[in-house]
Amino acid sequence: MHRHPHAVPWRAYLLLAASTSLVGSYVGLSKLLVAAFPVFLLAGLRFGFAAVLMLPWLKKPAGEAPLDARSRGLLFLESFLGNFLFSICMLFGLRQSSAVVAGVIMAGIPAAVALLSRAVLGERLNRRTLAGIACAVAGIALVATSRQGGAETTPLGALLLVAAVFCEACYVVIGKKLTAGLGPKRISALINLWGLVLVSPLAAWQALSFDFASPRALDWALLAYYAATASVVTVWLWMAGLRGLPAAQAGVFMVFLPISTALIGLALGESLSAAQALAYGLALSGVLLATWPARTRAG
Repeated sequence: MHRHPHAVPWRAYLLLAASTSLVGSYVGLSKLLVAAFPVFLLAGLRFGFAAVLMLPWLKKPAGEAPLDARSRGLLFLESFLGNFLFSICMLFGLRQSSAVVAGVIMAGIPAAVALLSRAVLGERLNRRTLAGIACAVAGIALVATSRQGGAETTPLGALLLVAAVFCEACYVVIGKKLTAGLGPKRISALINLWGLVLVSPLAAWQALSFDFASPRALDWALLAYYAATASVVTVWLWMAGLRGLPAAQAGVFMVFLPISTALIGLALGESLSAAQALAYGLALSGVLLATWPARTRAG
């Protein structure tokens, strides 16, 4: 049965919202992890733990075409930009910023996705998607001009988080290309494996001087959650949801990332200013604008 052309893709919406909400939760919790583990070792442990969990996903399904050179190149770029560089920029950026401010900067992802999807995929952007993106950008501008609640954030920390935004936007656009020929589980496993290969030399270097007895049981539990959500659950949810939507519209769901990051920040004792609260309200308005079912004409 074919889906009606005006049917609302609720399943895709739910998968994308769940994915980015989980990403936002581990972005916020990463504030605790970078205090317990060196950044490269933390990334290496994450990819290594996830690689064990996803071993069954590496096998090629019977109906899937063999990987060609283009797909291999896209998988490498997906992992290098969306896994490796995103993790490094985000973790180092969080060391020099508050989780609340980091969340607001991450609200710029929909705008970055829209620009890249137009340039790379040739997608047309309708007025409501553009309005939703504008809401996210307005939220960032609002916080950028407010000095409340951002004392912990340094210029370098903010710059690294902006770099993470563009890495994540590349992840969305490249992922859209990959989902045309590969299943979500295999994409997740392959890009995680590339992430492990890329970070292993740096992780091994930091492991040589690290006291593995120093982290608490809670730190190891958070690490297990970080690895399972960052490399396994969120990637599968995102790739599965992305198959049913244009990249620019899917990118709007990235606003759930800063919202859940801010909630974690508040749980960790950070404050939320009125300007930041308004910024998150604008971000949620953007999601409603971009996804609310369109009114269809009779006849």
